[in-house]
Amino acid sequence: MNIELLDILVCPETKEKVILASEDLMKSLNHAIKIGKVVNEKGELVTTILQFGLLRKDGKKLYPVRNLIPLMTVEERISMEQIK
Repeated sequence: MNIELLDILVCPETKEKVILASEDLMKSLNHAIKIGKVVNEKGELVTTILQFGLLRKDGKKLYPVRNLIPLMTVEERISMEQIK
């Protein structure tokens, strides 16, 4: 993941900064994905395991990164309330 790109990315809705999600958070998220408990904001079941994610500073939403490309759309993001 390009660190320079990370410095300029923000949530398209709130304009909050995003940070690279921790390894522990990604493990928890991927476990929930494996057992079919994660949907994106579009309402679609997330089935692809993620290597990286960009977490909004408030910790409530995560933007998936696929093939090192951040998917910074409201429809693709994942509500972190599902991971509790």
